[in-house]
Amino acid sequence: MARVALVTGGGTGIGAGVARRLAATGYRVAVNGRRPEPLRAVADEIGGVAVAGDMAVPEVAARVVDETIATLGGLDALVLNAGISRSGSVLDQTPDSFAAVLAANLVGPFLVARAALPHLIERRGAIVAVASQAGLQAGPDSSAYCTSKAGLIMLVKTMALDFGPSGVRANAVCPAWVRTAMGDAAMDGLAAARGTDREEAYRFANRLVPQRRPGEVDEVAAAVCWLLSDEASYVNGVALSVDGGGAVVDVGLSFDDR
Repeated sequence: MARVALVTGGGTGIGAGVARRLAATGYRVAVNGRRPEPLRAVADEIGGVAVAGDMAVPEVAARVVDETIATLGGLDALVLNAGISRSGSVLDQTPDSFAAVLAANLVGPFLVARAALPHLIERRGAIVAVASQAGLQAGPDSSAYCTSKAGLIMLVKTMALDFGPSGVRANAVCPAWVRTAMGDAAMDGLAAARGTDREEAYRFANRLVPQRRPGEVDEVAAAVCWLLSDEASYVNGVALSVDGGGAVVDVGLSFDDR
């Protein structure tokens, strides 16, 4: 019997890459997001199903899980990938903008995990959240995003502890800069501020990363799929950096700008 996966934020970027990779390894995949058109495109490409809806709404989160199970026959893997970013320090954020980021990046994952866990327990399944290096280290003008991703990492750790005895594993991946539409938009903003182009902005943003480049979608997707696989059967509660080695760098002692 084929395993079944639900990927939130599965219409673009890392989520779409994960959906494609899971389908290629034999999973039946449901992709979720708020925009039906990209979801349908990915679902048609991989032979999966599109289940649109905003996971930050409790009734919608429950419906998406129910529709996935009704259509595909169960649930073995949940990928919590949907998220947004709104830049700004604490003084720049409004209560509404801060709450919107937490709703998408933390409340939504909580709600869909809550709806999915009984089914994952039944199949001894696994959860992987796409967090961020921003959940491990503070970035400038990223108060809402960093806070939400740090909370997502801790949410994963609590699920690993609480549901490990029931056979469910929960882990997170923490990418740094990755070539996605969101990454490109951030680099375009940096490029405009520095009077350069997107490629030079990516180079500048990764100048202290040991591999000296941004990540690619499929590199993050590979890490997600490994954590979901039986090969990672004793890996639980980790926040795996997928960042070209950036997390090991002491920026205060790093002067090499090659």
